[in-house]
Amino acid sequence: MPKVKSAPKGKKITLTAAKNSIRITFDGRRRLDLSKMGIAVIPKCLLKLCDVEELDLSRNIIQKVPNWIQRFQNLRFLDLHSNQIEKLPESIGQLQNLLHLNVSNNKLTAKGVPMELCQLKNLRQLNLGLNAIDVLPNTIGALKELKEVGLFDNNFTTVPPSILKLPKLKKLNTKRNPILPTKEQLEAEQQEAIQRVANLYLVSEKNLCSPCVTKCQAERSKQNKLNNIVIPMLKKPLFTNVLTSNSIAKEIQDY
Repeated sequence: MPKVKSAPKGKKITLTAAKNSIRITFDGRRRLDLSKMGIAVIPKCLLKLCDVEELDLSRNIIQKVPNWIQRFQNLRFLDLHSNQIEKLPESIGQLQNLLHLNVSNNKLTAKGVPMELCQLKNLRQLNLGLNAIDVLPNTIGALKELKEVGLFDNNFTTVPPSILKLPKLKKLNTKRNPILPTKEQLEAEQQEAIQRVANLYLVSEKNLCSPCVTKCQAERSKQNKLNNIVIPMLKKPLFTNVLTSNSIAKEIQDY
């Protein structure tokens, strides 16, 4: 019989310990900081503190976010990054006042991102980086207030169209995803390479100085490499209307 993998044993947090972890932010909000505590299971005693406006459970070993997270109706900031979460509960969509959601560096896949995220109408920042997501629900496009989205270090082969249509989007980080260039982009690169060659003049190598010979050899190598990549890819069907990785993005900070 195969050995069943046991859940990690984490530190138990008492209500008293949780109360002692509440801080007042510079703008007067109550912040419950339980980060880096070795927590494996979010304790139900936190329901006694569900009026907090910020909840930081990052850098623990949490595998599951309980459905009762919806009771935290005052939450504006929820940080769950760097845990072992595989799925977000549908009830997370009930956090109507949430402005910032960070679930980066977990074990989320496409199945772990619920359609109910679209109910977070006030969300400004969404960080899904460092997971294993390859597609997002189209309902993400309903988050009209989103300004920053982190999708870096996932498995996207295209930039989600619903994200690109967000009216207030200012930062989109898609770095280190296997995003394919469009046929139009490949053709443009090839045309640029052809134009560079057209502007060259043939001269005998013996009439060139050593640095010029080195530069010409580097250009020839670059051209050959481009032809080996571009020409075969032009013969294959590619995704259309796709932006290249990080084409409209800068690295977004942890928040």
